[in-house]
Amino acid sequence: MPASRPSRALCVLIVLLMAAVLLAACGDDGEGGGALTVTDALDRTVQLEGSPERITVAGRAALLVVDALYLFPEGRERLVALEKRGQNIEDFLAIVDPNWGDKTILEQNAGAEQIAPTTPDLVIAKSAMAEELGPPLDAVAIPVFYVDLETPEQFERDLAALGEVLGNPGRAEEVLGFYQERLDRIAQATAGLAADARPSVLLIEYSDEEGTVAFSVPPAGWLQTTIVELAGGEPIWTEASEGGGWTVVGLEQIAAWDPDQIYVVDYNGDSDGIVEELQADSRWQALAAVQAGSIYGFPGDFISWDQPDTRWILGLTWLFTKVQPGLAGDVDVMEEVRAFFGEMYSLDASVVEDEIVPRLFGSLP
Repeated sequence: MPASRPSRALCVLIVLLMAAVLLAACGDDGEGGGALTVTDALDRTVQLEGSPERITVAGRAALLVVDALYLFPEGRERLVALEKRGQNIEDFLAIVDPNWGDKTILEQNAGAEQIAPTTPDLVIAKSAMAEELGPPLDAVAIPVFYVDLETPEQFERDLAALGEVLGNPGRAEEVLGFYQERLDRIAQATAGLAADARPSVLLIEYSDEEGTVAFSVPPAGWLQTTIVELAGGEPIWTEASEGGGWTVVGLEQIAAWDPDQIYVVDYNGDSDGIVEELQADSRWQALAAVQAGSIYGFPGDFISWDQPDTRWILGLTWLFTKVQPGLAGDVDVMEEVRAFFGEMYSLDASVVEDEIVPRLFGSLP
C-alpha cells in the first residue's frame, strides 16, 4: 500500500521547524556584539544573541513602524521583510532606501508560516498584535519586539528602545533631540495660556465610501487629540468620542459645537479639495469657522501628518501655526519640512525638492 500524504498542517509545521533550525544555526555570526537584553512596549524583557541583522516587520500599521525603523541607517540595511498593510507609503520608502525592491513583501495577516521563511533574527510589531503573533512565533523560537508609537511619550520610549535594539543609541538621541526641540518651542510659547486664549477646535476625518460621506472624530486619548492640545487649542469633541475608534458625527452635532477652527483629515490625500467643497456648501457656510476662513485641510505628503507616524511632529508644528498664529510667527513650515526629511531620513535637499515637496497637500503655505 502506498504511504499516505502528510496533512497540510503537518507540512506547515515541518517548514516552521526547519526555519527555526536554520535560524538557530545562523543566528550568531559573531557580528552582533554579544548578548543583548531590551525591554519592549509591553514591558517584556527580550533577550537577543546580539543586535539583529535580519528584521521582519509584521502586523497592522507595519509601514508606519517601518517609517520609524528607517530613522536609523541600520534599520534600512537590516529590514528583510514586511507586511503590506494599511496606507501605501512604499513610494516614499523607495526614495529613502535604494534597495527597497529587494525587501520581501508578506501578504496581509501574515502568520508564522510566512514570517519564518524570511529567517529573521527579530520580528518587530505593534503591541496590539501580541496575542495574534506572539504564540506562533514563540513556538518556532523567533523573538518579537513590540512597539506602540501611538503618543509622544510612547514615541520617545520606543525610539530609544529601537536605538538599543539596533546598536545605535546615539542616533536615537539625535532623533529625539530633533523632536524635543520642537516640542519645547511650542510648550514654551503656549505655557500659561488662559482658557479664553485657546480656540475651540474640531478635527474631523472625511470619508466617502460608495458615495456615502461621513465625518468622524478621534478618541480623547489618540494622537490627533493630543496634538490639538499641545498646539494651544481646546478639542471640542472629546465627550462624544469615548469609544476605541473614530466616532461618526453628523452636521447637526458639528453645528451645535460651532467651533472656532475646523481641521479636515482625508487619508486619501485631498484634504484641501474637501475643504473647498465644504466652503462652497451653504450648510457649512453657516458655521463660524467657515465664515472666518478658519477651516483647513490637514497637510501631508505621502500620508497625512495627523497620525502616529514619524511625521506627527510636522503635523503638530503646522497645527501650532494655525491654532496660535500670534505665537508661531517665527515658524516656517516649509523649512521644517526640509529639515525633517533632511535630518531624519538623510535626503539631499534636491531630493526633498523633487520628490517630497511636489507631493505635499493640505493647507500649506
